Amino acid sequence: MKIENINTLGELKASGYQSKSIKEELRTNLREKIKSGKPTFEGVHGFENTVIPELERAILSRHNINLLGLRGQAKTRLARKMIELLDEYIPFVTGSEINDDPLKPISRYSKDLIAINGDATAISWLHRSDRFFEKLATPDVTVADLIGDIDPIKAANLKLSYADDRVIHFGMIPRANRCIFVINELPDLQARIQVALFNILQEGDIQIRGFKLRMPLDMQFVFTANPEDYTNRGNIVTPLKDRIGSQILTHYPETVQIARTITEQEAKLDVAQSDMVHVPSLAKDLLEQISFEARESEYIDNKSGVSARMSITAYENLLSTAERRSLKAGVDKTTLRLSDFMGIIPSITGKVELVYEGEQEGAAFVAQNLIGSAIHTFFPGYFPKIEKLEKPDEKTAYTDLIEWFFAESGFELLDDATDEEYQRILGSIVPLEILVKKYQPQLEKEDKFFMKEFILWAMVEYKKLSKDRITDGYQFKDMYGSYISKL
Repeated sequence: MKIENINTLGELKASGYQSKSIKEELRTNLREKIKSGKPTFEGVHGFENTVIPELERAILSRHNINLLGLRGQAKTRLARKMIELLDEYIPFVTGSEINDDPLKPISRYSKDLIAINGDATAISWLHRSDRFFEKLATPDVTVADLIGDIDPIKAANLKLSYADDRVIHFGMIPRANRCIFVINELPDLQARIQVALFNILQEGDIQIRGFKLRMPLDMQFVFTANPEDYTNRGNIVTPLKDRIGSQILTHYPETVQIARTITEQEAKLDVAQSDMVHVPSLAKDLLEQISFEARESEYIDNKSGVSARMSITAYENLLSTAERRSLKAGVDKTTLRLSDFMGIIPSITGKVELVYEGEQEGAAFVAQNLIGSAIHTFFPGYFPKIEKLEKPDEKTAYTDLIEWFFAESGFELLDDATDEEYQRILGSIVPLEILVKKYQPQLEKEDKFFMKEFILWAMVEYKKLSKDRITDGYQFKDMYGSYISKL
């Protein structure tokens, strides 16, 4: 029988419907997905051989789960994906505040209603998308918010004494009965509030203001937390840890390619923006490498982490920088430039937590330093390594380029230069063209000028050229030529 035809308790019984706990639902549906070879947490990348297998084992074991990791490691995303492992619809007693199972009611309201109406009791159907509740743990959260309290207004309206359990106003957790309930940043929850969760996790019942209630709630709890050595605001109390079945450690993407996949999936771009700006593959890799450099930087507190959101917002800013330049020039198409990376600095400065040395240098300096470090790291993968020490008069792959700058005294590359002007300037530097043709012969035509600029920025990072910020662009020069010319 189709669910739209089942509207009463009697019809539900006649259909042969069998009640299942939410943990059994998750377990059963996960088993089917694993057996069929379907992805269980689609859209979550980089966890296929680490986090997801542990999460699957926890669900199969019917455990409540704590996802422990630094910010921006998809903890909440994983919790929300668990909805897809629930049955599409479940029945509940119509009017029940706590989604009572018609076959196993636990609230006073539903028990009384079924006692009066029997098989004629009306039922409704709850879709799995409505079975996810989320609460951010903040210091002002109270037991009444989570579990419930006596409602004096209800008592007055119904003319009941405070000794009657019908005066109880249920909190978020009872209202999430038969649902997934997520508490984010669990250590931020005050210890006395964490204590209030003990009974719910272990025995599945609730206690409100001295009422002797036995309400075996059916819940799947998922907690998220940062590592305790970083979360100075509080800790997870030990008895609560003991009641959480599985603690799973999350992590950042382990490769640039995985990080790129996440950024491209999550970045909020419209079609017009994507069509207007061509982004070379190297530019996407450099963008992701900035986050990897940040996680190793001496200027950044690695205990706080560097969120994957930094790469996502930086990518959005990067394209917006090129888009703005194109709009000012009145053109419909452009290719990203390496100098456009200066537009991502606001996306970096707000998302990294600096140590003392970083604060002394300044957030903008640290951001520029990270961009330079990413270029420094990637350059040897595309061109011959630049040695720190070279023999006198030894000719290297870059000798002609350095000599060009010595002879020409450098050039200026303006932020808002048109594509024609940009290409004319870089095209006039013959040694750049030779380097690209020799070491990157398979390079796409539209990526050529980005690669040329990449060489220039790398030469600066390797201390072979100098780069100075001017009012509206950059000036590239020989390291010593300008000094010698003044003598």
